[in-house]
Amino acid sequence: MQAIILAGGKGTRIASVRSDVPKPMIEVCGKPILQYQIENLCACGITEITIGIGHLGDAIKNFFGDGKKFGVSIKYFSEEKPLGTAGAIFRMLDENLLEENFLLLCGDIIFDVDFSRILKFHSEKNAWATLVSHPNSHPYDSSILVTESLPPKEKGGLPIRTGRVVEWLSKEDERGFCGNLVNAGIQVISREMISAVKKMRAENPSLVRHPENPEKIDLDRDVLKTAIPSGKIFAYQTSEYIKDMGTPDRYREVEADIASGKVSARNLARKQKAIFFDRDGTLTREAGFVTRPEMLELSEGAGEAVRLVNDSGFLAILVTNQPAIARGDLDFEGLSKINGKLETLLGKEGAFLDAIYFCPHHTDKGFPGERSEYKFDCECRKPKAGMLFRATEDFNIDLSKSFMIGDSGRDEGCAKNGGLKKSILVGGGKSVLDAVKEILSLGENGN
Repeated sequence: MQAIILAGGKGTRIASVRSDVPKPMIEVCGKPILQYQIENLCACGITEITIGIGHLGDAIKNFFGDGKKFGVSIKYFSEEKPLGTAGAIFRMLDENLLEENFLLLCGDIIFDVDFSRILKFHSEKNAWATLVSHPNSHPYDSSILVTESLPPKEKGGLPIRTGRVVEWLSKEDERGFCGNLVNAGIQVISREMISAVKKMRAENPSLVRHPENPEKIDLDRDVLKTAIPSGKIFAYQTSEYIKDMGTPDRYREVEADIASGKVSARNLARKQKAIFFDRDGTLTREAGFVTRPEMLELSEGAGEAVRLVNDSGFLAILVTNQPAIARGDLDFEGLSKINGKLETLLGKEGAFLDAIYFCPHHTDKGFPGERSEYKFDCECRKPKAGMLFRATEDFNIDLSKSFMIGDSGRDEGCAKNGGLKKSILVGGGKSVLDAVKEILSLGENGN
């Protein structure tokens, strides 16, 4: 697998940290950002690397050379003038330098990820592009990916998250309540897509946003967003550590996370710990069957509670029974908007959920407009633990080191059936924030 790292930016926002080297060469805990990237690639068996260089590019070439001392083979592609985040890729296509599929990375992000999972996902989807994506603490000033969600394929199964991107909301786009899923700056891209977009641009000059410099091409706006109608753009959602170094504040945050071991611990090749949250009556105020976004409000302290989990060694995962779907009071699109409001409200408080799982089933019958296909004794409705088991597959979770916070015996039963370490119920004066603080006070091993 060929990896291409875009390392030609000037890094004007982080110039106060260091301005005499290109941004990817700024040291964090004694090593340049680029070295962390190359070491992660090498550990995953990805050793053929091309680095796109521009501003102060000689500093990169002088440090890494041909890559042999880092266990990889490095080639360089120089930009004589700024070509945007994708212009160099189009130039490499013209010069026949692209493999059939290649990794494309921004050179200013710190990450530690299991690339084998990403490449497997890309292959299974037969994708034009796979965008590594995650929730973040500032979705309000980020571009948001909207992905496809389908009803269960099998009777009693969980809803299917295909990952297919159906909409790309840029920062300036008007948006209502939407999920928190952000392109993280790591992509697997096919040469076929680059060729197709190049052809589209040639046939439709209005797609060229910089006619004075048509080689200047933005990866997000001019390539990936343009290709969404193909149905071949997919988002791979991960909880792994991926963070850009664009500002001095983020630089200091990343430095602390590397020093604490948080960055490497989040790699999904390693076992994870999670705090599972119920929704209604736990993260949100109890309001009966919530069937409209305006009915949902955060419970007191919920934003701070989730933010504390985000800053800890635990994942924050929602598992919720939603029998209103089986009753016919709510459909999947409506639930998506409701959960979108939840993620929007949390995002405004700098908090995020790593994943949301819901069960649409219910066994009780006799409701007007009920949907018989969801009247089923499934394995995912709490107190059964099907949602926990699916999360374990997706995020390599050690359930024996994980916790449940809920408000009913169903949540306690789910925790027991899933083999969780402990469950804590809110109510009676105990808030979700109190419950999170109790878990985090137990220390690294939860004892």
